[in-house]
Amino acid sequence: MQYRFHKEGKATLLWVSLTGTFFCLLFYYLGWKTGAVVCAGVFLFLLIIVLQFFRNPPRKFQESPDFLLAPADGKVVVIEEVFEPEHLKKQVIQVSIFMSPFNVHINRYPGNGTVSYFAYHPGKYLVAWHPKSSTENERTSMAMKVEGFGEILLRQIAGALARRIVWYPKPGDIARQSDEFGFIKFGSRVDIFLPLGTEILVKPGDITRGGLSPIAKATVK
Repeated sequence: MQYRFHKEGKATLLWVSLTGTFFCLLFYYLGWKTGAVVCAGVFLFLLIIVLQFFRNPPRKFQESPDFLLAPADGKVVVIEEVFEPEHLKKQVIQVSIFMSPFNVHINRYPGNGTVSYFAYHPGKYLVAWHPKSSTENERTSMAMKVEGFGEILLRQIAGALARRIVWYPKPGDIARQSDEFGFIKFGSRVDIFLPLGTEILVKPGDITRGGLSPIAKATVK
C-alpha cells in the first residue's frame, strides 16, 4: 500500500530529524561512538513514532448523501441524549469517537453541507474520556447544515497528549463529505451532535474509519 505523510506532521518530522542528526554527529565527533549509536537508535524510534502519528493512508471515498460518515478513525465511546448549550441550544444525540495515539488523526466532514458556525476555545488537557473534557478542554466547535439531517455540530477535543488542534473551516464554507476539516495531533476525541430522531447506526465499542464508516441515516426529508 502506498504510504502518505500528512502535511501537519512536516514540522515535527523536520525537528526530530535535525535534532537527532545534530546530537548523533556531536557524540561522534566528541569520540563517543557508543553514544552516537545509542542516539541514532533513540531518534530512529522517535522518527517511526512521528511517521505513525502523522500517516495519511490512501482511501477510496464514495459519496453517501443518505448517511453521515464517521468524522474520525477511532472507537465509539459515547451515545447519549444531551443538551448542547453552545450553538444548537437544544436536546440532541451525542456520538463520541475516541482517537488513540495509534489511529489516523485526520478529521473529515461527515456529510455535504454548509459551515454555519465555528469557534475555538482554549482550555485544559484532561484525558479525553473525562466527563468534563468536552466543556473544559481545548476544543473547537463547528456546526454545519446537512440536507436530510438539518444542522449538526462537531467538536474536536484535545486530550492529555493532544495539545495541538488544527482546523480549516470558517462559516460559509461549502463542506464536501469525507474532505478534511481538521487534524488533532497525537489523538483525542471528536463529538458529533445530531438532531433527536436521527437513526444511529453505531453502538459503543464500534470501530470507525473516518470518511468511510456510516454512523447515522437521514430521517429528515
